[in-house]
Amino acid sequence: MESSKFTSSFSHNCALLDEALRVNSSFDLVTRNLIVAEKRARLYFIDGMTKDENMTKLMQFWLGLTPDKLSGVTTTRGFADRFVAFAETDVTADPKTAQTFLLSGMMGALVEGFSELILIDVRAYPNRGVGEPENDKVLRGAHDGFTETLIFNTALIRRRLRNPMLTMEYISVGRLSRNDACLCYIADRVEQKTLERLREKLKSIQLANLVMGQESVAEAMLRKQHFNPFPKVRYTERPDTAAASINEGGVVLLVDNSPSAILCSTGIFDYLQDTNDYYFPPLIGSYLRVVRMIIFALTLLLTPIWLLLIQNESVIPPWLAFIKIADPYILPPFAQLLVGEIVIDALKLASLNTPSALSNSLSIVGALVLGEFAVRAGWMSAEVVLYMSFVAISNFTQPSYELAYAFKICRMALVALVALFDLWGFIAGIVGVILLIALNPTLTGQCYLYPLIPFDGKKLSRLLVRRKIDRNNN
Repeated sequence: MESSKFTSSFSHNCALLDEALRVNSSFDLVTRNLIVAEKRARLYFIDGMTKDENMTKLMQFWLGLTPDKLSGVTTTRGFADRFVAFAETDVTADPKTAQTFLLSGMMGALVEGFSELILIDVRAYPNRGVGEPENDKVLRGAHDGFTETLIFNTALIRRRLRNPMLTMEYISVGRLSRNDACLCYIADRVEQKTLERLREKLKSIQLANLVMGQESVAEAMLRKQHFNPFPKVRYTERPDTAAASINEGGVVLLVDNSPSAILCSTGIFDYLQDTNDYYFPPLIGSYLRVVRMIIFALTLLLTPIWLLLIQNESVIPPWLAFIKIADPYILPPFAQLLVGEIVIDALKLASLNTPSALSNSLSIVGALVLGEFAVRAGWMSAEVVLYMSFVAISNFTQPSYELAYAFKICRMALVALVALFDLWGFIAGIVGVILLIALNPTLTGQCYLYPLIPFDGKKLSRLLVRRKIDRNNN
């Protein structure tokens, strides 16, 4: 694309924009020639991304203009202010800027005698409803969720935070795709160093295209330690969760075409809380967090500790004798556990790729049939099937798939270390998990163990216990 600017030559401007958009190569890039008050004009828009009725009204109005009505109009901005009856309009003399906005769905208008392009927002993106997300439901409370349209998502947050300091900062990311992104924060509550760090990371992204939307953005912003399985950010599809994070001084990142918000300030203790906690009284919310903490610990440690005890049956006290394997089996216990982990993921993948009408029945029947026949054939013991079933169900006690798989990888590593090195392997594995958590990088640069390290007692207590909302609504 040429780098020259638009001029007062109508033919030059049309040729420049035709080349920039490659209108002759794509059928959905539409141009419409008009005569406006005896002046030539050309409209540029993308078929399927504009409101036809609005465009029809605009063209009808322009076709009815007479030369005397244009008297005194000498600038493109003046023409737009007088004859474009739309809320969002702009003018630009830069073809590259025009290309970005037109490809995002806006309509452009070149008028003879003017040296700038008029940008008119008549966009109507294909979208779905704001129904409740499947993986982050609540028993009580709001049942709306984010969609793939950025402007809808910002509106859902605005509806909850009617604070004049709430800021929606637009940033374009990706050298070629120029995806729309938005940093959402409250200007007088956010930590400025954190905000500036995130802003610089977004602007420094050098990827040509962000094909996977928010995941591509997150990976491009933090390229270190990909071997660490623990998630660097939290995702939520709930506007109330995003609004609560912003209200507490956090920063939320929205990316167009992604139905999730990225909660940038994330630590391991943040996963202990859930949206449901705040739709119940403090006592019940605190109980749910305690249950969640216990389940987190069992999800990570149950099978490695059981294997450690099975390999050292002499140390098992009489009151724990029921954990011993009574029936004969073919595979050793550690192999049974690893096979169980793989089978659970195989069932998940099968369920995801099965038509929705059959997915639930396939998962249940598949698990029952595989478990029953594995025990009867002697491949696996009933105890292993029981423990792996508990682990599989426990993964759904919180909505983060990333954290669930982080626990899974650490659990499998612990099982392998226990099988190889017994007690010393278990100790080394626990130390390794702690180091992975402590050294996990985050977008904001804070420690993943915050508010434990550095210690913030008030913040930590609010994460561990569901407290009553104070006068500042925190």
